[in-house]
Amino acid sequence: MGAETSGPRVVVGVDGSPSSHAALRWAVRYAGLIGGTVEAVAAWDLPGAYGWSALAVDADFDEAVARQRLNQELNDVLGREEAASAGALVVRGNTVDVLLTAAEGAEALVVGSRGRGGFARALLGSVSQHVAQHAKCPVVIVRPETR
Repeated sequence: MGAETSGPRVVVGVDGSPSSHAALRWAVRYAGLIGGTVEAVAAWDLPGAYGWSALAVDADFDEAVARQRLNQELNDVLGREEAASAGALVVRGNTVDVLLTAAEGAEALVVGSRGRGGFARALLGSVSQHVAQHAKCPVVIVRPETR
């Protein structure tokens, strides 16, 4: 999942949250400093996929639409020119597992401090906490920008 590129790679988790947008901007700045490339990774999975409960959503997930949405998000956050230089991956699987796999051999894994779910007052989300504990590369956790 990205180990084919030469030079330093910076992997960033993107989920549409303000925190992930700040992480994406941070990753692009850092990659520019080290002469690296950015891989924006979005993970998706079906609710209940790992349990015995019935699926809560239609199993016909449109991965092409998800890729278009990720590319549009990159354009919105970074601008068209910078977004064109970033790789974009949409991967099915548990978010933590997807990010850890994508970050193998990376210079750094960048995530937002909190994603779209969880408790609004939490300082650290479950994904950022898990990747910080288990990644084999440095992890940067970025808080959302305040205005």
